[in-house]
Amino acid sequence: MNTYKVTSPIQLKNTETKVVIDDAKKELKSVRKKLGDWQNTMYAHDKYSVLVCLQGMDTSGKDSLVREVFKDFNVRGVQVHSFKVPTDKELGHDYLWRHYLALPERGKFGVFNRTHYENVLVTRVHPNYILGEGIPTVNSVEDIDDAFWDKRFEQINNFEKHLAENGTVIFKFFLNLSKEEQKNRLLRRLRKQEKNWKFSAGDLKERKLWDKYQDCYEDAINRTSKPHAPWYVIPADDKPTARYLVAKIMHDALMAYADIKEPELDDETKANIETYKDQLNNE
Repeated sequence: MNTYKVTSPIQLKNTETKVVIDDAKKELKSVRKKLGDWQNTMYAHDKYSVLVCLQGMDTSGKDSLVREVFKDFNVRGVQVHSFKVPTDKELGHDYLWRHYLALPERGKFGVFNRTHYENVLVTRVHPNYILGEGIPTVNSVEDIDDAFWDKRFEQINNFEKHLAENGTVIFKFFLNLSKEEQKNRLLRRLRKQEKNWKFSAGDLKERKLWDKYQDCYEDAINRTSKPHAPWYVIPADDKPTARYLVAKIMHDALMAYADIKEPELDDETKANIETYKDQLNNE
């Protein structure tokens, strides 16, 4: 699965958007069950957490991926946060504040459906959004120069390094959708009445900025894929395959954490297990 891990600079135009794995749905069922069991062990171990970051263009399949990959988890073991346009309260703090608040506690998975990377993606495509953040040194769009973005990438890298050094295992997945497949999925939303609610005219406006978004994604991935917080570029045109790849990548990486085990009972408790059984059976 290291095929999809970004370990050197990439060009998105040269990456695959469609891979079809036979029996991907069946394979996913097996892997997600193992992940759910592993999360229970991680909860008992109580020293690590896992942060899963999902990014992708509109219709890339983030919502359905969350539903299918984490289906066999204890509901208390996974926390999903979908970050929308910042609220007034959130804009009263630095841009990473709301993401800190949503981080998973030890023993749990946290899923960011859209992430802190929106702050170097949508705001880079629409730099006027930055003006709403109240940054002292930014009074106009002209103040948002290359140095501004360099600093923001540095801050994001430091944020993730801090998390990793304190026990958070980080996965970052870019669901790599083709423009043609996005068109098909948008048309499907329009054709099927039960899916009309998912469509927004704003989707078409953003689609016109496709190339700009691709450039921003490519730059963000290349600048922030680190050994402690790697990016994986996942072919997303085939949803079952994309879901399986994400689950398999997490499974294989997490199984390498040999220190994560269920704690053993203390000697006194182990020595008296039969006594405790008798006490309960004789109630």
